[in-house]
Amino acid sequence: MPTGVHIRDARRQLFDAAERVLLQDGPNALTSRAVTIEAGVAKGVLHRHFPDFDAFLTELVQDRIVRIDDQAAALRESAGTGTVAGNLTGALIDLFDPVAVAIVSLVIFRDELRVRLRRARPAHGIPVLAEATAMLASYLNDECEMGRIAADADVDTLALSLIGAGHLLFAGREDAPPEIGAVDTVVTTVIADVMQRRLL
Repeated sequence: MPTGVHIRDARRQLFDAAERVLLQDGPNALTSRAVTIEAGVAKGVLHRHFPDFDAFLTELVQDRIVRIDDQAAALRESAGTGTVAGNLTGALIDLFDPVAVAIVSLVIFRDELRVRLRRARPAHGIPVLAEATAMLASYLNDECEMGRIAADADVDTLALSLIGAGHLLFAGREDAPPEIGAVDTVVTTVIADVMQRRLL
């Protein structure tokens, strides 16, 4: 790109390019050069907006976490409607889109990125997965208070189980995501006990 040409919303352009590189080539291939080539901009554009490449990656992941925060609000609004299993299944499918799965791999792959993310948003566990777990736990707590799952349900453990199982279902799939029925089977199995005991 010629010097002096204004790039509209360069940050978004760079984030989108990074996501494409992640999807096509994985976290090993994600470099500042790869991102700027994919975005079709000069390498200096990235460094004009971010102090260094890890700062760029930190904001890329935080951008994804903001989406999880938005999803969490929508999921909590669904409490008391539809079915618990259906709401959780939909949440896992929305959460573990190919970009999110690739970003989790990136976070695991880069130590400095994890350090910066934990500094910015202290949380236990792997960033992105930790926020996703908190999202499900909040939703399950709401359903517990509404009496749709057992009153003594350990919502934190249930959320961990759902995120762990969900990540395993979606990770490493290069052809297509799992079918809705497969996700629903896992969800139904994980919450079966607390669904049955609410009736006792």
